[in-house]
Formats: sequence, structure tokens, C-alpha cells
Amino acid sequence: MSQPADWYPDPSGRHEHRYWDGSRWTEHVASHGRQSVDPDLSSKPPPTVDRPAEKVVRDVAKAGATGAPGTGGGTVFTEPVLVVNQKAKLIEVNNEYAIFDAAGRQLGAVRQVGQSALKKAARILTSYDQFMTHKLQVVDMAGTVLLAVTRPAKVFKSKLIVNDGTGRELGSVVQQNVFGKIRFTLEAGDATVGSINAENWRAWNFSIRDHTDTEVARITKTWEGLAKTMFTTADNYVVQIHRPLEDPLRSLVVAAALTVDTALKQDDK
Repeated sequence: MSQPADWYPDPSGRHEHRYWDGSRWTEHVASHGRQSVDPDLSSKPPPTVDRPAEKVVRDVAKAGATGAPGTGGGTVFTEPVLVVNQKAKLIEVNNEYAIFDAAGRQLGAVRQVGQSALKKAARILTSYDQFMTHKLQVVDMAGTVLLAVTRPAKVFKSKLIVNDGTGRELGSVVQQNVFGKIRFTLEAGDATVGSINAENWRAWNFSIRDHTDTEVARITKTWEGLAKTMFTTADNYVVQIHRPLEDPLRSLVVAAALTVDTALKQDDK
């Protein structure tokens, strides 16, 4: 990591940020603006979901996604089809998702970081989840942070701020409306580089488009079964990226596709 000394997303996943002194990670960490010391530099393993490969393949078929698994090099940024599976829990305290390729091989995960014990208690005892700030990391199987996503506290409309693995801001995903078919814009700097458009009022399926209004990706929610849907927090999405994309659009599309559940659906749980 050849980066200048500064605060970056904590690669261990235990805190929001850790200080990099220009040559190594230090014991200085921070969460919620409060600094502390954590000398343990071991990386927290990514969340895993015990989902058989045949179920992942079936999800891909249900969504009508195409693209031979492995053709993109086997990474979260390059595979043409990603399956996002939320870890099934009766009560959601930490948002955790596994990311698979079309053949059912786990490529990485989405994990929530920086939650205090008080915030976890509030999530259990209240329904005020949407009024809280949520911080997520997209990591590979080694635990390396690929993207950091922050959803600030909201009242009606969500916004996702997307940073790369070093903490550099890439852009944002901004909700444009509350009623009807939900729409987000993908913004980088002062430019709108794309949009995410719900195809029904329940916002289960999305078409992701570039600045020319050409579809470049699609998010399809797959049905997890009545019992699982009613009694757990589990959601499952298939993401199909139609062609290789350049940054910042690439990172914004991946970040939005992997965390749209936190931006929108978790508030309904």
C-alpha cells in the first residue's frame, strides 16, 4: 500500500478507520469520530453464508442472468454476474452479505463496521434503523477492503457515499424520490454518470443505466421462500453487469448493487 500517512478504512473490520503512517498500519483506530488504540492488526475474516452452489446457480437461472462464471477473472469488480446473499437472522444487528459468482464460489462479502453496543441495542429494541448512519465495507476473501460505503442517517431519502479501499471518495448514490418507482442517481464530482431505476413500486428489481440512459447492469431480487422471508432478514439479489465499465461508474455500480438493500429495503424490516 503506497499511500501517504492518513486515516483509512480499517482492514481488520473492527473499526471504521485505522491510521496508516506511510509505511505500515498503526494501533491507532477511530469509530464515530472517537479515537482509541487497538494493537491487533489481524484482519477480520469476511462473513460467509452456507449456501450450496446449486442454489446459487438456480438463483442465476431464475434471474435470467447470463455470463460464464470465471470469465471476468474471479473478482468482485470483474465478474459479469454476482449473487448477493444476506445472512439469515431473526434479528438484524450487523448487516452481512456474501458475494458469489455465477457458479457459487464466494468472491467476497459486505460487512457492517463501526457499530457501538448502544446502537446495536437500539436496532434490537426499536424500529429507528433508518434514522441511523450505517457504514459498510466490501471486502475480498482475504479481508482486504475494496470499497467503503456510508449511508448517512436519513428521514425519507437515502444517500450512499462510496469510497475506494484507501478512503478516497469516488462518488455517491442519491435517492431522487420517495413515492412510486424509486430512482437513484450515480454522481461523481459535479457530474451525473448514471442512474438506478426501480421497475416496480416495491423496488425489488432495478435497471442500472449510464449517462446516455443505456442499461449497463441489472439487479433482480430472487424469492427466498415464504417462511424465510417472513421470519428472517434474509434477502437475495442477482446482479448482472452487461459489459466492462470504467471507474468511477464501475465502482458506483458495484457499490450500489451490493448495498441497495441497506439503502432501501432494510428500513422495511
